Amino acid sequence: MQTLPQTRDLVLIGGGHAHALVLLRWAMNPLAGARLTLIDPNPTAPYTGMLPGLIAGHFDRAALEMDLVALARHAGARLILGRAAGLDPAARQVLIPGRPPVRYDVLSVDIGITSDLPALPGFAEHAVAAKPLAAYAARWDAFLHDAPDAPRITVLGAGVGGIELALAMKHRLPGAQITVIDRSVALPHMGKRARARLLALLGARDIALIERTEAVRVEAGAVALSDGRSLRSDFTLGAAGSRPQDWLADTGLALHEGYVSVDPTLRSVSHPEIFAVGDCAHMTESPRPKAGVFAVRQAPYLHHNLRAALSGGAMRPYRPQRDYLKLISLGGKSALADKWGLPLAGRAMWRLKTRIDRKFMRMFHALPEMETAPLPRHHTQGLAELVGVKPLCGGCGAKVGPDALRHALASLPRGGALEQGVGDDAAVLRINGARQVIATDHLRAVTDDPWLMAKIASVHALGDVWAMGATPQAALAMLILPRLSEPLQERTLAEIMAGMTEVLAEAGADLAGGHTTQGAELTIGLTVTGLAGERVLTKGGGQPGDALVLTKPIGSGTLLAAEMQKKAPGRAIAALWPFLTQPQGRASAILSRDARAMTDVTGFGLAGHLDEMLRASGLGAEIALDRIPLFDGALAMAEAGVASTIMPANRAALLGRIAAPSSARAGLLFDPQTAGGLLAAVPEARVEAMLQELGEAGYHAACIGHLRDAGDGPALRVV
Repeated sequence: MQTLPQTRDLVLIGGGHAHALVLLRWAMNPLAGARLTLIDPNPTAPYTGMLPGLIAGHFDRAALEMDLVALARHAGARLILGRAAGLDPAARQVLIPGRPPVRYDVLSVDIGITSDLPALPGFAEHAVAAKPLAAYAARWDAFLHDAPDAPRITVLGAGVGGIELALAMKHRLPGAQITVIDRSVALPHMGKRARARLLALLGARDIALIERTEAVRVEAGAVALSDGRSLRSDFTLGAAGSRPQDWLADTGLALHEGYVSVDPTLRSVSHPEIFAVGDCAHMTESPRPKAGVFAVRQAPYLHHNLRAALSGGAMRPYRPQRDYLKLISLGGKSALADKWGLPLAGRAMWRLKTRIDRKFMRMFHALPEMETAPLPRHHTQGLAELVGVKPLCGGCGAKVGPDALRHALASLPRGGALEQGVGDDAAVLRINGARQVIATDHLRAVTDDPWLMAKIASVHALGDVWAMGATPQAALAMLILPRLSEPLQERTLAEIMAGMTEVLAEAGADLAGGHTTQGAELTIGLTVTGLAGERVLTKGGGQPGDALVLTKPIGSGTLLAAEMQKKAPGRAIAALWPFLTQPQGRASAILSRDARAMTDVTGFGLAGHLDEMLRASGLGAEIALDRIPLFDGALAMAEAGVASTIMPANRAALLGRIAAPSSARAGLLFDPQTAGGLLAAVPEARVEAMLQELGEAGYHAACIGHLRDAGDGPALRVV
């Protein structure tokens, strides 16, 4: 089937409600030729309508989180986990600290608002804002564990949000003494009857309300007020209305009180290639209060208009309703409904609110799995078994199995200019008395973020040089780009080069050039060279009694396979990326001083690469399963039956050579590792000092077992 080129970049900043719904719609009907990118600092986005229920203890956090990692995969979008900090409309690029700018042709902003109070002295040190949710939820959870008897809680802001959260915290901590403060009057946008009922409820719940007074300073354990009073406060929450994100002020966009001014088509009134929705936008022709209902209603119009902007179609105007149903949580499993000035309250309203909220979240919690395309009706024998039922993994999960590779390498000639070659991590050449190592590796992309993928591929390729105790010297890049227009090719190459040079420069190596072609998907590879001293570490050389030290957790192949299937928790994938981009140069320097043998753990898994060391050294080994560090979420995914494509081949290659329990944890020994850690055999006497030094250098290292004489039976025993 023909692969259509991508010609235009659509970038979404923020994983707000409107953008999340756009991604769902895009997944059902993507626009041919468009490359979709989502930028958000977090792997999940909260549904704010369920926040009071979370604080009150009615829901767990997973119930109100949209997994942006799975949602982006579902929509065919690349997800960049970074916080937008600026915008250059002239160059059409988004500025993200710590990485190259992201270019766009059409842009949409849905970043919500914040309720922090940076101008209030002591707020940043001693209080927490209700928005964004993550920090508040974490601080509240910690406070629940350590709260004193009859804790004192202060809420700054008596709008609907502040009152809802005060009631929720009172429900969770009935003995708490809660005070709500507002510089104006409470609940200014509520109907008279609904406002009266809420104020009466505050009195009934013994929640104090102080109006027309403002906080002038937040201290450790207290809040100072403008009337001279000082309130004791063990937990201070900022919920004082809304405030736009600061960085919007420097974008050059037309703003209204800091919010992006948009016309009825949701386009910026000053920059028509930019859209804005949700709380960060100001609808110039029909202003409305900040409420999630408008973001949800904007989504279908935004989706249509983004496609129109990319394809030259006609726009549709969004006309917001004048009134809307307000469902306000009352702490317990009760709610108040307000519309047309007619309030209704009780458990029936809570059930209605919960039904609406859960229906909304089901759209994001029930994404279909990614399946392989059906086979043609007529096909050869063995094709169905080879293809399997799951898509081909990326990274090291897409590599050829160890047996096939071992048999192919067996026929290669030995000798010539190579001092050491076939079968080890890198070839060793002696040139005018100096030793140079050379290795090559490439990876099928595990992420659609070219910058991140380039960093992963660079760390992965350099692993062979570091495994031999050599110092990286130079690299050549080998790139396969998906079919793109020339402008998108330039943008993609710029991100790849930035990622590569960042890793190589830190390692002390230069990028000397390379080769680029086009294909079906992004593949990044490097050929790397390094300089070695007289002593080159190989897979052989270990001695009985040597300790086995591993410098990274395992389980990345399973997590990446689960991510492709939209099963992996987004938080686990976000936590994985820093490990996959962690260079092993410092670890190599620490281990090389005393190691007798060393390799890097990649496509054949920990068991496969350890077996290579055992074959080269003529030894056996015993490792302790519970001492092997695992990536967060890997064991849960393995227990759910997720496995990487190459895992069966890795397991089959060790039949008769390994004795291990039959468990999901033991199965991760065969899991292919992309940009994995180093595995070294070191003298037992040096282990503790090495682990301490590795830990101080930032490595999650562990001693996982010891080498022993080969003896009879399996070479590798797992206990």
